[in-house]
Amino acid sequence: MAPYQFIERPSPFNTSNGKTLPIFAVTPSHIETGSIDPIALDWAKKAGFKAESGAVLLIPSADGQLGGALFGLGANPSEAPFLTGKLARTLPAGKWHVETAPLTANRLALGYGLGSYRFERYKSAKAEAPTLLVPADADAADIKRQLAGVFLARDLINTPTNDMGPEALEAAFRALAAHYKAEVSVVSGEALLAENFPLVHTVGRASAEAPRLLEMRWGRKGHKRVTLVGKGVCFDTGGLDIKPAASMLLMKKDMGGAANVMGLALMIMDAKLKVDLRVLIPVVENSISANAFRPGDIYKSRKGLTVQIDNTDAEGRLILADALAYADEEKTDLIIDMATLTGAARVALGPDLPPFFTDDEDLARDLAEASLTVDDPLWRMPLYKGYDKDVSARIADLTNAPSGGMAGSITAALFLRRFVTNAKSWVHFDIFGWAQAERPHSPVGGEAQAIRALCHHIGRGAARI
Repeated sequence: MAPYQFIERPSPFNTSNGKTLPIFAVTPSHIETGSIDPIALDWAKKAGFKAESGAVLLIPSADGQLGGALFGLGANPSEAPFLTGKLARTLPAGKWHVETAPLTANRLALGYGLGSYRFERYKSAKAEAPTLLVPADADAADIKRQLAGVFLARDLINTPTNDMGPEALEAAFRALAAHYKAEVSVVSGEALLAENFPLVHTVGRASAEAPRLLEMRWGRKGHKRVTLVGKGVCFDTGGLDIKPAASMLLMKKDMGGAANVMGLALMIMDAKLKVDLRVLIPVVENSISANAFRPGDIYKSRKGLTVQIDNTDAEGRLILADALAYADEEKTDLIIDMATLTGAARVALGPDLPPFFTDDEDLARDLAEASLTVDDPLWRMPLYKGYDKDVSARIADLTNAPSGGMAGSITAALFLRRFVTNAKSWVHFDIFGWAQAERPHSPVGGEAQAIRALCHHIGRGAARI
């Protein structure tokens, strides 16, 4: 069975046994020592090709046709493990194979696949793309699985809110579950109050589309219990504490946590890992209306803790609080939550390095190792107990927006920590979910962050079914 696709697109790979054009991936030393194909070397010297990182030089054949390409890796190829993604956007259309490359087959093919991503749903004309022959010693199935998970997250984030509101996100969630024969249940609208998800209802009640709590179950009882929780704010105006216009431009990505969790779930299910998987996504649109929640309001959460609303733009932690409390009601080995939660995380680490928070030292070490193993960057930040007092409110148990404006990503994580008391391990990821600049392995737009590392970590502890 092929991996699930939200937007169907042709494979970036070819399996042709016929003619494919060669790519010579080389470093400057290959040019200097002459240790490549002599025809390619001669053309490189005549063209002044120095094999700088990402440089591409097309090579003619003896009869004047396109005969191949030289691809520069720079002096230190390990510094850009997915540099081959640039080939997917610079080579002319056609079938290609890598003739020589001082790279592992998996990184070479995965980098190319990641770089091949195009979001063309709203384009009237779609450009023809080149395809690459997957090296024989690469794990093609795993590469395609990783690409499917990353592309799902990117597609969901890139889709504008008029086509990715709460109802559309639920439809995508159901389609993913149906593909892998997972069970789905949904609580929406006023039923959220009856089923005790008051904060999800509070944040989403002003929207034209009802708020909801999505739940998916897959796997077998008795296996390691893993629960994924993703923030699904399909658009965030900021509520009555309204954002300035410039800050709203990217708010279609405020469901990036949900998108990444769904991408991770795809990879887990597609790999048939031996886990008892549960996925929870609270879905809302933080809108402005006569019934919108207000600054100064106080609401009781599912866990019973009361929360004072000191900023309606700190809504993500509210819906996550109910979802985490619900996740924590079952005996769980690992709870992972992902959210586009705070600007403070971006100030601390920038857009490309997502922080994670956990008080499980072994889990933190394992995640750091997984990050390095699969080249999926992440960084641990502290759950500093000294700031825990800042989450308290004067006339309620908690505030959703501590005053002072400092350590915002830490206090947000400490707020969420109050709602997880039973799970063996818990980790919170404060992701950006967006690539601000084009990189070899990704264009500008929605981005998957940390999910390849997480899948690797979960897979190490769970053999395949």
